[in-house]
Amino acid sequence: MSTATAPVSPPAPERPGLRAWLLEGLSDRATKIQGPHGRTTGEEHRKPWWRVMCLTGVDYFSTLGYQPAIAALAAGAVAPIATLVLVALTLLGALPVYRRVARESPKGEGSIAMLERVLPWWAGKLFVLVLLGFAATDFLITITLSAADASAHAIENPYAPSWVDGHEVLLTMGLLALLGAVFLRGFTEAIGIAVVLVGVYLTLNAVVVAVALAEVAAHPHVVGDWQDLLVAEHPHWLGVLGMALIVFPKLALGLSGFETGVAVMPQVKGGPDDTEDRPLGRIAGTHKLLTTAALIMSVFLVLSSFTTTLLIPAEEFGEGGEANGRALAYLAHEHLGNAFGTVYDISTIAILWFAGASAMAGLLNLVPRYLPRYGMAPRWARAVRPLVLVFTAVAFFVTWYFEADVDAQGGAYATGVLVLITSASVAVTLSARRKRQRRLTVFFGSVAAVFVYTTATNVVERPDGVRIGACFIVAILAVSIASRTRRAFELRAASVRFDPAAVQYLREAAKSGTLRIVANEPGARDAKEYREKAREVRLDNDLPAWAPLVFLEVTVTDASDFETDLVVKGEERFGYRILRVASSVIPNTIAELLLEMRGLTGAIPHVYFTWTEGSPFRNLLRFLFVGAGEVAPVTREVLREAEPDVGRRPRVHVS
Repeated sequence: MSTATAPVSPPAPERPGLRAWLLEGLSDRATKIQGPHGRTTGEEHRKPWWRVMCLTGVDYFSTLGYQPAIAALAAGAVAPIATLVLVALTLLGALPVYRRVARESPKGEGSIAMLERVLPWWAGKLFVLVLLGFAATDFLITITLSAADASAHAIENPYAPSWVDGHEVLLTMGLLALLGAVFLRGFTEAIGIAVVLVGVYLTLNAVVVAVALAEVAAHPHVVGDWQDLLVAEHPHWLGVLGMALIVFPKLALGLSGFETGVAVMPQVKGGPDDTEDRPLGRIAGTHKLLTTAALIMSVFLVLSSFTTTLLIPAEEFGEGGEANGRALAYLAHEHLGNAFGTVYDISTIAILWFAGASAMAGLLNLVPRYLPRYGMAPRWARAVRPLVLVFTAVAFFVTWYFEADVDAQGGAYATGVLVLITSASVAVTLSARRKRQRRLTVFFGSVAAVFVYTTATNVVERPDGVRIGACFIVAILAVSIASRTRRAFELRAASVRFDPAAVQYLREAAKSGTLRIVANEPGARDAKEYREKAREVRLDNDLPAWAPLVFLEVTVTDASDFETDLVVKGEERFGYRILRVASSVIPNTIAELLLEMRGLTGAIPHVYFTWTEGSPFRNLLRFLFVGAGEVAPVTREVLREAEPDVGRRPRVHVS
């Protein structure tokens, strides 16, 4: 016989008014996630891979709105060559890496979870927190940069009212406020909307690129002018290639689509033989999603960079120029007229705004996935609306700080993207090495080295990205440490289960009228240890020899974990009955099990401790970081917070 329970945290009392609305869904935050990346529970809710590709495409493909202009501004005449280098890295580096990530994290956990498994204990947690800082940089700058570029398209449209000119910051903040309002109200699944937006946007871009190529063919001298400029700036082709290798890290913006592509994996419809442990159909669909999106984007990047560099005067890419942050829109208006250009602008504004929605949903999935589980976020971080308010406020600040400038935010965006891709390449390299796949280890290691170079180059060229990422990292670490300390006395079990032997021992011991539990720190686990411990407890607490004792031994596994599944196993050694359990912390686990024993047997448990030797302050630090330390008083404090009724609270005895 066994018994299993859900987490035993006491239900939150009803909260009236605004507080109740903000914290709506707090208790079930782990299973109900809103937004485009929200998890679904059944295969019937999942969609074909090509439809889900449009969901990640609102982030990936929308970068066409600003990527060609940023490339031309950063690389000048070398932009098409630098874009070719970026495409080669995309298809030969990032794509194989994320196909491997998809195979090893089919539930959408991504490369961060892969690295979390490689690095245990606090080192792994701290590393994940640093990566979360860069991930937050990536997603938040996606929101602010996309909104800023949408504002630029709106302001530069010839039909835009004159009063919006010069108010880029206010217009961008208005779009951000609208985005926040949508998520506060509740954002449902949006794959259908994404399919329409991506379909229309890619069609319009195909028209613009086709017309631009026709213009180049009709005026071949522009190719000669471009070649002459290249030769004038870099007389030898090695100089051109070297320049392309130097500047292409500045163009690594759209690569964020790969991380998004893995995040939406739970939405992909699998095969009929798929299981949760072996979702081969879902993995195959995600591989098609990633490959198709990369090929489409690569073609558009090469053609758009080539045509915009040849057809748009260089001065128009600079600050105040009509092509700044909107190169393809410039071509649409210039060669297809303002009517078509306006339709293109509307489509671009819509998909850029929706890219912000996709990034917001990514944040709402990412933060609750890690921080609350680590005990490094307040309980309200499991609710959607408070997080939306926090992220929107940060987006306001970033927009104000960068003055809604697309070019100024490119460094921070590229840094966040490149750090995540570098971590993914390192994760798959370690995975291949662990599985003794030598050729793949060398290949992925080479890709990782290229991305390390790319990231380092971007950091040197644009250190503002690291500064912004560092701000997010420091904020996350500060909140995490404060939260972990504040939540130290909470019940932490994700679930509790007693095996049949444990249930039998507890119920038979409770028949005596009192359930007596001896907390024992396991040592040699021989007959002498249990005999002396039982004699000491009976003597110090004046317990009769006939009173049955049940030993409880908690073994700390990974003290850096916060929530763990508790499996209590009964064992008899040398005539003594023992309950054994592995956990991340001793006092909270003992308190949790005492409350469960009360429910199982109907008796109020009595637990017996021996005082811990050493400095109380040092023991408190041991409790916070090692999971042990001052066990008896901490157990009592956890019980006091968990059970307000003194009459029903388990009794704690210390000698």
